[in-house]
Amino acid sequence: MTRLNNGEAENHIQNGDSEPNSNAEDATKSAKAKRKSDITLEDMYNTQYDLDEEDDDSDWEPFENHHVVEIAKWFCVNCTIANLDNFDYCNVCGEHKNSGILKHGFFASPISQEEGFETEVAERHKDSCLQTIVPDKSTAIGFDERMLLHEEVEMKSHPHPERPDRLRAIAASLATAGILPGRCYPILAREIKPEELQMVHSSENIEAVELTSHILSSYLTPDTYANQHSARAARLAAGLCADLASAIYSGSAKNGFALVRPPGHHAGVKHSMGFCLHNNAAIAACAAQVAGAKKVLIVDWDVHHGNGTQEIFEKNKSVLYISLHRHEGGKFYPGTGAADEVLCLCSCLWCSPSEFAPDFTIISAGFDAARGDPLGCCDVTPAGYAQMTEMCSALSGGKLLVILEGGYNLRSISSSATAVIKVLLGESPECNLDCVVPTKAGLRTVLEVLKVQTKYWPALEPNFSRLQSEWGSYAFHHAKKQKRKRRQAVPTWWKLGRKRLLYWVLCKQHRLQLKWC
Repeated sequence: MTRLNNGEAENHIQNGDSEPNSNAEDATKSAKAKRKSDITLEDMYNTQYDLDEEDDDSDWEPFENHHVVEIAKWFCVNCTIANLDNFDYCNVCGEHKNSGILKHGFFASPISQEEGFETEVAERHKDSCLQTIVPDKSTAIGFDERMLLHEEVEMKSHPHPERPDRLRAIAASLATAGILPGRCYPILAREIKPEELQMVHSSENIEAVELTSHILSSYLTPDTYANQHSARAARLAAGLCADLASAIYSGSAKNGFALVRPPGHHAGVKHSMGFCLHNNAAIAACAAQVAGAKKVLIVDWDVHHGNGTQEIFEKNKSVLYISLHRHEGGKFYPGTGAADEVLCLCSCLWCSPSEFAPDFTIISAGFDAARGDPLGCCDVTPAGYAQMTEMCSALSGGKLLVILEGGYNLRSISSSATAVIKVLLGESPECNLDCVVPTKAGLRTVLEVLKVQTKYWPALEPNFSRLQSEWGSYAFHHAKKQKRKRRQAVPTWWKLGRKRLLYWVLCKQHRLQLKWC
């Protein structure tokens, strides 16, 4: 296994090559401090919140002497949480250990094993779709099974969250719903050319990714893996996004969805990080401009800030990048994307995406803010994603490309992606915004962002003033009730790290077994 990053000093310490003991201790402390400051997406996946030094469970085992007791366990296909072998349902998401989600998508029963129930439901749903809806060939979908070959070879204590099953679950949902094949048409994949990559990335990034094709297992960053197929998968993903952008802008397709991986919005000019190798959205934006688009809008609703996309276009006034993400005062990965990061647009004074008047719109569609996602821990529903898609589709004359980014709960990602594609096909989202009441914390965050953004976007001033005036009299009574209910329903894994959760499960189930005895 090769690590293609700047971790030589840390590896040196781990290999025990330091000479004096004091120097080794100092180096170890320095390495720990560096690891704590350079938190990765995988770190967040393992421990949802920051842990103190003594609580570091990176090498955690449920018993001090793990040779004494061998614990048989299985990993949930839906959320990858480890479960004891004598239980058939995931302790976190409730998915059956023999779930058919990879065969029928989110239509499969979460509480029944694959045989029987979900097959009947899937067939019934598929038939009804085909009978009642006229096929619409104007929506294109980019997908290639060779992207499934990109996976982590060296499996650690649990499966990597960015795994091939993400695409399998979405594809299965679309097939079961009769959407693909049926209502959409696929486009053939091609590998992006080096000269196209050079419009976005430096030679350093391109060469580093290409080098992985000669290595069985490597890591560009501690959480960004690669195998010998990863570089090709990244080129295919980028090529599909570029071709979809060209086809949509030229009118060959009305709109499209890029069902691709590895994701891209963390990949910057020189670096790959955060599970991302090449920046698919940036490459698609450049392809649209080559096809004739003068101004491109990128809306990124992944729960993490797309630091790579922002870096690539920070001095480009023809591309407007808007990111909706968790920030948590810089504590949420990757730590960038504060409200005051309004870059070169301050000299342009475009007042809104509609006033920017884009010729082409791209959505960096991460579904890790969806309900049940183990990284995002947010609560966006499929109807919410559908509503946002409809809002974006009104821009640029409907020329819209949706590109898959993050999302790590298979039910959440497949149901959300299906809802988005239905909007692309012309269906109306099932969402009534009049019934939505924001929480006090949510409204406070919006006001804090608007306070900064109104300096550069004058058209936002009326909304800012209205919300300010309603702050004291806003109907928070219902919002507080909803917040209290959510707190009661917060999954245990939101409060605990994944490994701590397994310890909690083991203890709980051990007590139950003693009680039964």
